[in-house]
Amino acid sequence: MRHLRRSARITTEQWRRKLACWAAAIMVGVVAVGFAMAADAAATLRTHIIHINPWIMLVMTPGGLALSSWLTRTWFRGAQGSGIPQTIATLHIENFAIIDRLLSLRVAGGKIVLTTLGLLAGASIGREGPSVQVGAAIMHACGRWLNLSTVGMRRGLILAGGASGVSAAFNTPLAGIVFAIEELSHSFEQRTSGTMLTGVILSGVTAIALVGNYSYFGHTDVVVPIGISWIAVPTCGILGGIGGGVFSAILIRATRGLPGGLGRFAKGRPVAFAAACGLALAVIGIASDGITYGTGYIQAHEIIEGKTHYPASFFILKFVATIISYCSGIPGGLFAPSLAIGAGFGGWVAQFLPHTTPGAVVLLGTVAYFSAVVQSPLTASVIVMEMCDNQQVTLALLATSFLAYGVSRMICSQPLYAALAEAFLDGMASRPPVAKRPPPEAPPLTAVR
Repeated sequence: MRHLRRSARITTEQWRRKLACWAAAIMVGVVAVGFAMAADAAATLRTHIIHINPWIMLVMTPGGLALSSWLTRTWFRGAQGSGIPQTIATLHIENFAIIDRLLSLRVAGGKIVLTTLGLLAGASIGREGPSVQVGAAIMHACGRWLNLSTVGMRRGLILAGGASGVSAAFNTPLAGIVFAIEELSHSFEQRTSGTMLTGVILSGVTAIALVGNYSYFGHTDVVVPIGISWIAVPTCGILGGIGGGVFSAILIRATRGLPGGLGRFAKGRPVAFAAACGLALAVIGIASDGITYGTGYIQAHEIIEGKTHYPASFFILKFVATIISYCSGIPGGLFAPSLAIGAGFGGWVAQFLPHTTPGAVVLLGTVAYFSAVVQSPLTASVIVMEMCDNQQVTLALLATSFLAYGVSRMICSQPLYAALAEAFLDGMASRPPVAKRPPPEAPPLTAVR
């Protein structure tokens, strides 16, 4: 009888934990959808303002970035940047008091508000990276509420939250799982976590229930038949790999400190520096007729569907605007702008490859640049495949993605998010110590690759 009672208590406790984790995963889906709606509303409002008078952005963009930078540094420390490096860092930090601070619901809420503010102001940022940190924060809060004592279970929830954030943000469940395996996780146990799979499914189903089963970039039927059409694979792979590798190298260098007087200005007066970055973004936006503002989703969608042909200046200026936005130090992700740059690059390359369907070249350019930036070829291939609802180009996407990854590694030997996470950990180490909880056994950061 005593054994049966103990077994019943264990079963009840297990079901309580499962239900709490399922509820948290559903909440990730709800928050991700709300985040997407807020970002779309901000973009719509910005477009209306530009139609009234585009010169308003000369005040609005610097002011918005300065306000975002000030709020990040005073009220929401840990919310800066993409959010993916912070999530990776929490899988290596031994002090769980610091993890509680980085993945607090306050920081997650600030991440949503400040990213939306940045999009309203016209920064070239995305919401998908921040969704990873927000999802990880929600699942981590669930772990704290359950008072989980084992390090593996807590980190499993963080991993599940990050994967769920990607799944719900892009409506790409498979990409969420691959992203967690390739970019976030560092052990076989985490990779096979049923918690992660359940979280991805529930958050994805929740997003679909709220907004419908949509494809991020619509549906394409383009193919890349074996033959001369495959010349687009090495072309996009090499050129996209060079572009993405240079982009990653620049961001990693900027994270370690800008050179000369510019670096001293950014370090000594960060809010003023963010305003200066905003002024530069406004000038670029006005010069490009507003196409460099925001995520670039509309432009990428039009390029992929063949509705509009943008000049080479689009992806060049978007490239510069994204670097400036990141250097400003405001919260915001790199996924959406990178996809837009890749689509613009693919659209430009397509005119030189008449033997391959233009739409297919756009997809190959998108996956090449994106893979070169994040240096996660499987994630890049699956995200682009799911976003366009096209499995016919899977082989070409994979070949292009892995080629671009190889080229990018020759230019930038360290993966972008691993480097940013390492820089974040170095910054945390230089701050005053925080009261320490029982330390987990964390794998070295070099295990990211």
